[in-house]
Amino acid sequence: MTASLLLGPVLRYPAPSTATVWVETDAPCTVRVVVEGGTEATARTFTVHGHHYAVCTVEGLPPGVNLPYEVFLGEDRVWPEPDSPFPPSTVRTMAPDAPTRLLYGSCHTPTGDDPGGVVRYGPDMLRATARRLAHEPVEGNLALLLIGDQVYADEVQEPMLAFLRRARERDGSGAPADEVVHYDEYAELYRQAWSDPQVRWLLSTVPTLMVFDDHDIRDDWNTSAAWRRAMDALPWWHERVTNGLGAYWVYQHVGNLSPEERGKDPLWAEVDTARGDAADAVDAFAWRAHSEPSSYQWGHRHDIGTVRILVADTRCSRALGEGDPSDGSRSILGPQGHDWLDEHLTGGPDHLVVASTVPVLLPPSVHHLEAWNEAVCAGAWGGWARGPAERLRQGMDLEHWAAFRYSLHRLSDGVGELARGERGPAPATVLFLGGDVHFSYLARAEHRDVADGSRVTQLVSSPLCNQAPAGMRRMVRLSVSWPLRLVGRALTRLARVPDPGLRWDLEDIPYFGNTIGEVSFDGREAHAAWYHCPGGGGPDALPEVRLRVGV
Repeated sequence: MTASLLLGPVLRYPAPSTATVWVETDAPCTVRVVVEGGTEATARTFTVHGHHYAVCTVEGLPPGVNLPYEVFLGEDRVWPEPDSPFPPSTVRTMAPDAPTRLLYGSCHTPTGDDPGGVVRYGPDMLRATARRLAHEPVEGNLALLLIGDQVYADEVQEPMLAFLRRARERDGSGAPADEVVHYDEYAELYRQAWSDPQVRWLLSTVPTLMVFDDHDIRDDWNTSAAWRRAMDALPWWHERVTNGLGAYWVYQHVGNLSPEERGKDPLWAEVDTARGDAADAVDAFAWRAHSEPSSYQWGHRHDIGTVRILVADTRCSRALGEGDPSDGSRSILGPQGHDWLDEHLTGGPDHLVVASTVPVLLPPSVHHLEAWNEAVCAGAWGGWARGPAERLRQGMDLEHWAAFRYSLHRLSDGVGELARGERGPAPATVLFLGGDVHFSYLARAEHRDVADGSRVTQLVSSPLCNQAPAGMRRMVRLSVSWPLRLVGRALTRLARVPDPGLRWDLEDIPYFGNTIGEVSFDGREAHAAWYHCPGGGGPDALPEVRLRVGV
């Protein structure tokens, strides 16, 4: 039986001398990646729930090269595809001293830029970026950060709904008819998200890092202890979270790891050496990661040129205690996640980037609302107010960093020490990259204890393709008004919520169109840009710079 390429190739972990390529095939086989010049790597597929995958790492490449490559299954060349309108896919290695560009974004609903999809969701910025890079020479280091909601397991489009209807007719499981639950369904969800020809080419040629947010599993995932108790009581939730996390590890996380890290990963050792289907090992790992959040570290670090990137897990590892918000029992990273971030939040690089799916620094009035709500949920206004405050928290999605006081203050303190040079030579910039909120903005920050140190900035680019409805836009515009800022501050004072060390403000009103963000680093300088398609989507629409600023 001859195997076929189902999904990929996806170019993953960015490094100076290696290139990591992930693929999914329809049958077990040997996968070979051949780079121009003769360097190649071979890997056998591993199997999870009847699906077949391989991770090939090409080693011994020179730093700073951009070389075409081919993918073979056995002796059959399957990539590039014949008659592709795109340039050959290339492997890119990082050069230590070259300028670096990071593309980033979140919240992607696949529409193929069809007219109905563009009207509802806006132009697809991953597709637009593929068209841009197909015609634009790329110099220096380039990487793509997909920071959350790569797939929507709970808000699926019609092609996925049709797949689920057929699946429910067969299994009779009683699982929701409009949400992904089983592993096969997650595999189909990823196939529909990543098989668009333009998105597929982009992922095949730009080293990509990924991390989950709530919709990769379910809306408001781990908002609070009350939310989690309610979900754990549902008969299908055990299977849902197990398959969601297992599929995330296979499709997204394993490619975030260097070859050395992958070799030390306990799950990789099991799937790579399994003689048959590794489903039991993946399921056991995923359920343990859910039920014992400290059992696995989802965060990952990358040094590209003179830029350090820390991609944080702000979802799976949350600690959801219901007591004093300042004692650490409730935190957005969990104790292990905070220790990991502190370990890597050190000086030395010219620039330090913390990629968090949910923004660290929100518009001030929203920040005050979330901080007040957390305090009231914990009893700051007495027991009578806790129930209504919890309903408000879940109804309005009040679950960003501001709603985890301990975490925000600990990060704020760490950034202050970093900016003062107490953790090694201070970087020129500390940048928080965020998504999730379905609008884009820049917030400049300063630490109250730092007179002259690192420049601290929050950059948010969201969504890639899933624009906010009109009602949400009106609410956000209202939230940045001065009256609501004053109301928010009054609420936090009445609840006796202390301010964090960081102070910030938005530089302009939020932007609601679909965007992809870009940060360019050269020496100690950094510039941020947001690309959009003001004329809408379409097969030939190219993105334009909406805003470019120094940071």
